[in-house]
Amino acid sequence: MRLSHGFVRGETLSCIYHGWGYAQEGNCLRIPAHPALTPPDTIRVATQHVEDGDGVIWISAGEAAAPPPRLDGVAPLRSMMVEANVAALEAAAGAKAAGGLLDHSNDGLTLRLLLAPDGEARTLMHVLVGEDANPTERIAASRAAETLRRAAERIRSGGAVQ
Repeated sequence: MRLSHGFVRGETLSCIYHGWGYAQEGNCLRIPAHPALTPPDTIRVATQHVEDGDGVIWISAGEAAAPPPRLDGVAPLRSMMVEANVAALEAAAGAKAAGGLLDHSNDGLTLRLLLAPDGEARTLMHVLVGEDANPTERIAASRAAETLRRAAERIRSGGAVQ
């Protein structure tokens, strides 16, 4: 079971399936089926550098090359998987991403999208809105992001942008 499906209890990340608990350094602290056992230090998981910035959790594989970009004035709205690469999203948006951020205008609404490639043909798209956006603006932003996702997926499959 992936630890991403686990839960945090205090300062421990626990596996949802067996309940094994891990410290921030990656060493196993607890095996519920063997409560008297002190787990050997060889039972470990890989750890990554993590930073919380502007409501987004940033994870870097290895040492972080630079601090995450500042997202002043915006707040995360939602995330979605796009079955297309960043180039297809840029084509659908009619704009280029800079530093993983893509600004997209649709019917007078400007979205800021944080793009994270997931292999060759998928992208995790985080939709950001103004931190003072009202519910109507948030719904409109969500719908605009869905429209952009569909357009990028059409481009990926060889269709035209509508």
